[in-house]
Amino acid sequence: MTETFRVTYATLSADNDDLHAAYDEGIERARAMLGGLRPFVIGGEMREGIAGAALDERSPADHDLRVANLATASAEDVADAVAAAHVHAPTWAATPWQDRAEVLDRAADLISERRFELSAVMAMEVGKNRLEALGDVEETADLIRYYGHQMREHQGFAQPMERLSPEEATFDVMRPYGVWAVVAPFNFPMALAIAPTAAALIVGNTVVLKPSEQGALTSILGCEALWDAGIPPGALHVVTGPGETVGRALVQDPRVGGITFTGSYDVGMALYRARAGAWPKPVVCEMGGKNPVIVGEAADLDLAVEGTARSAFGYSGQKCSAASRCYVERSVYGEFVDRLVERADAVVVGDPLRRDVFMGPVIDAAAVSRYESAVAEASQTGRVLAGGRRIDDGALERGYFVAPTVVEAPIDGRLFSDELFVPFVAVAPVSSLDDAIDRANASPLGLTAGLFSREQADIDRFLERIDAGVVYVNRKSGATTGAWPGVQPFGGWKGSGTNGKAGGGPYYLQQYAREQSRTIVS
Repeated sequence: MTETFRVTYATLSADNDDLHAAYDEGIERARAMLGGLRPFVIGGEMREGIAGAALDERSPADHDLRVANLATASAEDVADAVAAAHVHAPTWAATPWQDRAEVLDRAADLISERRFELSAVMAMEVGKNRLEALGDVEETADLIRYYGHQMREHQGFAQPMERLSPEEATFDVMRPYGVWAVVAPFNFPMALAIAPTAAALIVGNTVVLKPSEQGALTSILGCEALWDAGIPPGALHVVTGPGETVGRALVQDPRVGGITFTGSYDVGMALYRARAGAWPKPVVCEMGGKNPVIVGEAADLDLAVEGTARSAFGYSGQKCSAASRCYVERSVYGEFVDRLVERADAVVVGDPLRRDVFMGPVIDAAAVSRYESAVAEASQTGRVLAGGRRIDDGALERGYFVAPTVVEAPIDGRLFSDELFVPFVAVAPVSSLDDAIDRANASPLGLTAGLFSREQADIDRFLERIDAGVVYVNRKSGATTGAWPGVQPFGGWKGSGTNGKAGGGPYYLQQYAREQSRTIVS
């Protein structure tokens, strides 16, 4: 991979002319992939599903742009996918782990090679700007590579144990569950669909992937890279359609041994409570966040303003790690808020394919409605300091565009507690750092959190007390966002995650396998 084109969320270091020229070429290739009927895939067979039920997916940036007609799977199609995965599971599990890792390494390289057309499709399908979309694609490739590294580092998670007698030999191994279901969200249609799929595959599970209805084309194209790299058709299947029918049929199938779900707290918790059946089965959930930024009186306000703005307004606030509430020590509150408002007003909103655009649309009309409801509440109970309006000038009228918004609101009110998933951040003054940490921890969610302070005592207290799985201190590129595989593992505490193991970290893969102790007496 050419390092000139290297993009991560943290550095965005490849924002240069060569990259954008290559991206422009990728847009043309991507346009050729849009518009037609997109079947789902079971055992290598393309299926069109329920007649007349295909979903007409339109771009959130331009309703006139048809992304795809997505075939809708029936309950019978889902059962067929699980059955095919179940039949192939012993064969894939028996494939040497070294061979599985090699195939997935090839898949990662193919994803990197195709990054420009994949990221352009993503921009048109879910509205990510150029660098955010490139980051999503490259994160996917790096997650796959990292999981291959973990398999090699641990020798396939098999090791000899101590002996109780010379006649006994005991080995400890990790074995796959069989069929693994992945239910993916719209906001990272590559990284949160393909990376958990790869994690399940590399330890020997077969997979049935159910992508979000918004983002499915990107996810299917990611699966094509896996198949092209050599993943057997029997090991990976994709079913598309509404979550309430297709997703429900998938996760309720008793042949599914484990599930990875990314989405809302309510759906994730319902799935977690209902899943066990005759015996406990693993459910790996990431369920969002209400992520706080704390700005201390010793903060560098240049860093604090830029880091907060990037986290609050990056991908239109539709990252589960987005900054959505900000607690600022009173002595610096006025200056920080004035500067954050100025920064919000400077954000370039528009067509995510354009090089100069930082913020594209929100995903759909429901997101616009949530945004307008939050703005109305802030207008009644506090103050709207920046934004607070839908943007429908010219061509933007055909999309779901809203302005980056900063509000003052009651510190104990809904706008400081509910996850909104729009570019909307609430700010409030606090009396002390401890007050800010207490308020940050009061949420039932605990995904990410950020602090800005130049005082080591503040940093130490924050790190010791904050209840979040991913924390950042003085991070200009993103106060609460921007995790990267092998660098910052990503996973939540409390209501933000089920197992306390983070994607892209050293303990993640073990969730996809179960431990078996083997004692042999000679």
